[in-house]
Amino acid sequence: MNLPISWTVTQLSNLLDKIVGGGTPSKAVAAHFMGAVPFMTVKDMKSRFITETVDHISEDAVASSSTIKIPPDTLVVATRMSLGKIARTSVEVAINQDLKALFPSQGINKTYLEYFWRLKSEVIQSKGTGTTVKGIRIEDIKSLEAILAPENEQRRIADKIDNILTRVDTLNDRLARIIPLLKRFRQSVLAAATSGRLTEAWRVENSYAEKWPQVSLCEVAKDFSYGSSAKSSKIGKIPVLRMGNIQNGDLDWRDLVYTSDLNEIEKYRLIYGDVLFNRTNSPELVGKSAIYKGERDAIYAGYLIRIKCSERLNPIFLNYCLGGPLGRDYCWKVKSDGVSQSNINAKKIAAFEFELPLVEEQAEIVRRVEILFAYADRLEARLQSARTAADRLTPALLAKAFRGELVPQDPDDEPATELLRRLREARAAEASAKKPRGRKVKVA
Repeated sequence: MNLPISWTVTQLSNLLDKIVGGGTPSKAVAAHFMGAVPFMTVKDMKSRFITETVDHISEDAVASSSTIKIPPDTLVVATRMSLGKIARTSVEVAINQDLKALFPSQGINKTYLEYFWRLKSEVIQSKGTGTTVKGIRIEDIKSLEAILAPENEQRRIADKIDNILTRVDTLNDRLARIIPLLKRFRQSVLAAATSGRLTEAWRVENSYAEKWPQVSLCEVAKDFSYGSSAKSSKIGKIPVLRMGNIQNGDLDWRDLVYTSDLNEIEKYRLIYGDVLFNRTNSPELVGKSAIYKGERDAIYAGYLIRIKCSERLNPIFLNYCLGGPLGRDYCWKVKSDGVSQSNINAKKIAAFEFELPLVEEQAEIVRRVEILFAYADRLEARLQSARTAADRLTPALLAKAFRGELVPQDPDDEPATELLRRLREARAAEASAKKPRGRKVKVA
């Protein structure tokens, strides 16, 4: 790596005054975990700044165990599980044995060091050892190759990264808010489509009746049959569609299982236009539906109900009714709750009531909804591209920063080698001051 002439490479241990580990109080004493001291573990490392922890311990727990309190604005790294993660404390916390607190030496910018650790995240993960849970040794942390810029440039780099990543975080927050908006947009389209609002003007233009008749699904559909209960596997003649293959009103052909049972294939083979209804799942997911459009030969599993539409009912329109607010509300009302899942049987889905336009209007509704959904899909694709670009920005920014390309060098800055020399001298002086003096022996 070609670094600026005023930079240098050294071991991380040369940039730290100390690395401090923690511990966990005895869980056999319930009172240990009933105190007010924030107790930080890996599960708390979900954001850059730690303002609160899941667990709290008592002062007696701190005094009677190997955990320690560390002050606010301390760098904390994970050395077991979640390797490569780093966070900063906003309050005083105690830490457990899976975490280590890093205390930079004078002249080492704390934020600069934090971003360097993020840059080396994958390297740190690669140094992890262990069969089930990976951990990294203190020796490996100390020997990590560190890139050191002059003291003043460290500050400029840290400030620049902070400024850019603040804007990236703001962008990500705004992008994240678009996802529920698109979901609400699709539900609004389905609500308008299945209530008649979407085609009000169309009915006037084509002299169609304003009022749609109310029907039960069993009046305009048939064959509310459960799917195959035969054992499936990762190999076989044809796919067996399961409830996990129904996603957002469509069939997802990933993560398939298969069957070669000819009797099952003959009995449960799907044909174009079959509507698949998910009869059992969590309360939020039970009642999902999708249409089989002949993508490939397939049968359906026992947790699904196949519905065949009559000539009066467009299968796609039915899918809109089941997936829209009307269908979702109905499924929520009629589901029966089990221990871990909710269920809707064939009799209940056959009793589903909705307003039915003529097939000509159903076709027009399908056409309009597909146009609106295609628009939403394009927005979603652009959103995903923007999120991917934002995700790639941070590692690219850090790599650029630690190549010396993010901010200009100042020829008046003290070289990093001089900073290292002063740190070595300070440590040597400190070690000498701590060295115990031997007793003088009197000579007779």
